Order: sequence, then C-alpha cells, then structure tokens
Amino acid sequence: MKKCEKYLTAGPAEIRVAGTAGFCFGVNRAVELVDRLLEEGKKVCTLGPIIHNPQLVEKLSRKGVRIVHSPEEAPEGYTLVIRSHGVPKSVLNRAGELGIPVENATCPFVLKIHKIVEQQSSAGKIILIAGNPDHPEVQGIAGHAQGESFVFSSPQALELLLRENRELCQKSLCAVAQTTFSLNLWKKSRIILKNHCTNAEIFDTICDATAERQREAQELSAWADRMLVIGGRSSSNTAKLKDVCEENARTSLVETGAELCAEWLSGAQRIGVTAGASTPSSIIKEVVKSMSEILNEGAMAAQAENEEAVETVEQAAEAVPEKSFDEMSFEEALEASLNNLNTDQRVKGVVLSVGPTEVQVDIGRKHAGYIPANELSNDPNANPEDLVKVGDVLDLIVMRTNDQEGVVTLSKRRYDAMLGWEKIVAAKEENTVLEGVVTEIIKGGLLVISHGSRVFIPASQATAFRGDPLEDLLGKTVQFRVLEINRGRRVVGSIRSVLRDQRKAMSEELWKTIAVGNHYTGRVKSLTSYGAFVDIGGVDGMVHISELSWQRIKHPSEVVNVGDTIEVTVKDVDFEKKKISLTYKKAEDNPWEILKRDYNVGDVVDAVIVSMTTYGAFARVIPGIDGLIHISQIADHHVEKPSDELKIGEEVKVKIIEIDFDRKRVSLSIRALKEADAPAEEEAGEEQQAEEPQE
Repeated sequence: MKKCEKYLTAGPAEIRVAGTAGFCFGVNRAVELVDRLLEEGKKVCTLGPIIHNPQLVEKLSRKGVRIVHSPEEAPEGYTLVIRSHGVPKSVLNRAGELGIPVENATCPFVLKIHKIVEQQSSAGKIILIAGNPDHPEVQGIAGHAQGESFVFSSPQALELLLRENRELCQKSLCAVAQTTFSLNLWKKSRIILKNHCTNAEIFDTICDATAERQREAQELSAWADRMLVIGGRSSSNTAKLKDVCEENARTSLVETGAELCAEWLSGAQRIGVTAGASTPSSIIKEVVKSMSEILNEGAMAAQAENEEAVETVEQAAEAVPEKSFDEMSFEEALEASLNNLNTDQRVKGVVLSVGPTEVQVDIGRKHAGYIPANELSNDPNANPEDLVKVGDVLDLIVMRTNDQEGVVTLSKRRYDAMLGWEKIVAAKEENTVLEGVVTEIIKGGLLVISHGSRVFIPASQATAFRGDPLEDLLGKTVQFRVLEINRGRRVVGSIRSVLRDQRKAMSEELWKTIAVGNHYTGRVKSLTSYGAFVDIGGVDGMVHISELSWQRIKHPSEVVNVGDTIEVTVKDVDFEKKKISLTYKKAEDNPWEILKRDYNVGDVVDAVIVSMTTYGAFARVIPGIDGLIHISQIADHHVEKPSDELKIGEEVKVKIIEIDFDRKRVSLSIRALKEADAPAEEEAGEEQQAEEPQE
C-alpha cells in the first residue's frame, strides 16, 4: 500500500486513503479554467455540468455559472466552456457558426482519442469504442468519426456485436476505449478483437491516471474489509471504482459524509477510502473526518463487548477436536467448524448460490459464508458461474470472521494454492514441466496460474525469441519450468526453457527429412544486408537477397520484416556444415516466364527509361526485365548521346526486336517504329498532292 497517502486510526479501525483519490489532471484543469474566467470578470456557461459532482456544480452555480445543453442555449455575452469529456466535432462547428466565444477544457487524453478516430476513420476504417454509449465522452468520441462507428459496453456486448455483424471481422477496424473504461474489461475485449478480427488496430486509450486509480483501488480493497468510494453517482469512473473494490471487499458509495452509516462501519477493522476523479479534496476530508468521529464514538462501547468475545473465542478454541481435518468426513468437518472459526482455518462448504461477484456457501453454522469472486480462482478473468454450481462441496480457507454481522469471508483460491504448492516445489526439484494459464501481462513479464499458485515469467524467459509480443500469450495455456522459489513463495519460471527443448526435437526431426525442393512455412528471425534468416521449425535457413524477389532490391526489408510468416522452398542443403539455403521467389512470378508467355518479338509495348549508358538506354518492359535501346535504335537520325533524345523516367513506345532467354537479354528499338511510320507519311503526302487541281 505504498501509494496510500494517509494512515489513520479511529477507534478499533485503521483507515487508509488512496493517494490517487480526488481530482485528476483533466478535471482539475477544467475547474481551474472556469475559476480563471470568473476571476477575469467573464460570464460563464458550461456545456453540461463541468464535472460529475453535484456539490461543486452547485457551488459554481452560486457564482453565476450556468449550465446549457447546446450552443444555441448559450446566453448572449457568455463564454461557453467545453467540459473535460469533450464533444462531437459538429458541436464545436456549430458554436463557431453562431459566433460564440468558446474555451475548450477537453482532457488532453480525450483529445488524443478524437485525433486517432479522425485519422483512422478518414483512412476508411470502422471505429469500435469501448464505453458507455450514453456517456458524453463516448458520444464525443463517436462524433469525430467520419464513417461508421459502434459502441460496446463490455466484452459480452462486443461478442454480440461481432456475431450480429460478422462482416466486421473481415473489415479494417480501429478500436479505442473510453478513458475511464475498466482495465480488466478492456483486456478481455482486446483478446476478443485479436481472436475474431483479422485487421483490427487497437489503441490503448485508457487514461494513465484512471488505470493507476483502478489498480490502487484493487490493491487497497484486497487489504480492507470495508471500502468506501466517494464521488458523484452519475460519474462513470466512480462507478467503475466501486465495481473494482466490490471484487475484494464490501463496498459503499457516498457523495458526502452525511450519507455515512454507523451500522455499516460497525465491526470494521480495516477501511480503505478512494474517490472518483470528480471528487474535490474538501469532500474527501469531510467524509474521512465524519467516519473517524463515528468510529471513535462507538469504540468505548465496543471495548467491553470485544473483551467478552475474546474470552468466548479462547474457550471455543480449546474445544476443537484433535482429529486431522483431512481425515474428517464432510459431516465431521461441518461439526468441527461449528466450534470455532479462526483465520486460516480450513472448512468445507456447500454452494448455495453463484453470483458475478461472490459465491454464497453454507458452512454449517449461523454465520453466512461467502467467497469473493477473486478468491474463487487465481484467474482474474474467470467467471464464477464457469467454476462452481449450486450443490458443489468446496474445501475452503477462512479469511475473516465478523461475528457482529454474522459473515465469514472464505477463499477457495488459497486452499488450492496450499495443495498445489507441493507440486510446484516437486517440479523445481525434479526439473519437470508444468502447465498454466497466462492471466496478466505486467511490467517485466507475465503471470501464469498453475496449481493455484502465481508464477512470474520474466519477459526474457517468456518467448522463443526476444522481441516477440507478450500480448499474444494472454489467456493461453503454456508449459514452463520452475527456475526459482524464494522464501516468500515467489515462483519464477521459464517458458523459453521448454520451447528450447521443443525446438531441439523439431530440429532433429527436420534434418532427417529435409531435401531440396521441400516447402516450409517459416518465421523471419533476423535481417542482414545480404539476406534474411528464417526459422523453418527448429532450424534457421538463409534466404539470400537475390532469392527474395525477382526484382532488384537494395535491402531485404523491402520485401520482408522480422516476425513475418512466409512460405519458402529449400534451394540447397549442406549437411556437413548444417547450412540451408532457401528461396522466397516463386517460379510463376519469374518475369522471364511472364515475358515468354505474354510477349513476342515484333510486339510494340510501352516502356519507361530507367538508366542510360554511352551506348544506349535501358527501358523497363515489365517489372524485373529491362531491355536495351541501343544508341543506333533511338532515332532515325544520328544521335551523339542517348540523353540528347531521352530522359530517365520518360515513357516511350518501343518495338521488341530480339529476345535472348539464355543470356537474359532483350533488345528494343524506337527507330524501327519511326521507319515504319515514314513510308505511310510519304504515301499520304503523294496522294494529297495528286488530288490538288492543276492550274
């Protein structure tokens, strides 16, 4: 919790306030702009509430700030302020047409999205926007698209959109996200787009401040047994903060301290506080102060009751049977759990109901047991309904007990991790291969869940080749070896170690079967000035620059790039030196075969002058074949220099007068065409002369 700026103690509870709570850069900028305009003596109206905080909006209203909903409503003499959410381009254009003074307080992060959408849609791409379709920011983003655009509010909505519009999957797409969109939902949406859409360009446009705020809220709520989110109920980012916190702890949303409920705070030992981007610091301070007062007032009354409860717990602990939990039947385990519930105690529970954020279980006593969704599995993307069903019997660990509210918080994830740990340790000792699912891409690598434990795979150990994108592994099942286990149970693994062994096995198999003429699908591994190295399945072969294209190229990057998947053919194999020569050129693309098929001596064609020498000029007949127009064939008169008659880049008509396929030479002539035209011109002249009357 290193980013929490405040650590407070109130009665029996510790309160931690998130360091990111309160105004973000964009909101603060908008509010300061309005204040500055007022200080300058200007009359101000805002296009919609300047922020989603009714208390601050009311305060500005008392200063004379008016709210309008279109440029037409702006009173004469008022300056119109565009709030941080931004607006469609048509609104800005309309304000300009009406001659209204405009101050644009659109958040820079939102302006960046507007620019992306304008550029991508002008290039013909269809725009996909992740966000709330009714939110002003999303409407503003859509209003900058020059063509088709679609909005989806969740991964499920995206799946439905693509099913109902299957043609989208084949079209050129651009995907962006509302700046306050949920990070987890965006990750899932990215996976769907990559899996279903062949030509989708994805831009990560969630605001850095929003992402950090959500990450800190997730961390803080994992520590707390109560979470308080402060902000306007109409605020999108505040609502998403509440969703994030509810995954880990009981969460309540309030706009002011007056909404605090003493009953809700009762029994809380760790309270986390965060606030939306539209919440002023004064309101945060007021809420925290009110909370502290409520907790301190009840501290004295609770003390005596707590002392009595401690005595009762100590007595109950002595009654726990000595029989091992693993040796008990289900009925015996239920009976044992009746005696006492301590933190980290193992119990059995029967699933009563399954919801999106928690699973209710019966643990055989008056306490209601529930498993938060994030304690059901180590996979943050897992859906509880896919993991358990009503009636299932689960082995669980007690996390927290609240006797006053009669609630027990349980974890299946931690129980599974306890059992799976032995397998992790054994795999390290025996150097065996484990399987797991990649659940997150984090700084420096990725996280894999295996046997209930989180395994960190450094980026250098995650892929077969350095530079390969880690995003392609998200959600995939991978094989790895355990490299290290430290005292803190931090596990470090390597996918590359397994891939190296697989590559070695593939290499041995390939050398048994490789032969000249074999075709392979390979991946471009690296480029040099003289060619490209291609991995054809555990072995690298080289495509010389001359074998990349039938046309002359200066560098391999003109044809292929590192990471490209290409079809190659074996040209030569040196088994002794273990070297393989490949070709990327296809016989059907050979320009000499095209010339033989489509052109004949005597044909007249259009050609472009590409170079000159003292003895003539070379003209491109078709890509890959340049023919020589000898200096004697340039004109029907004496030519001193080819450049006197021709220019590089000039398009001319030429006659093919010779083709030497063995020597790969083509001879062309301009003079032959002029000489063919000369008799016709003379004959026409004679006829005209004969028709003239004699004097």
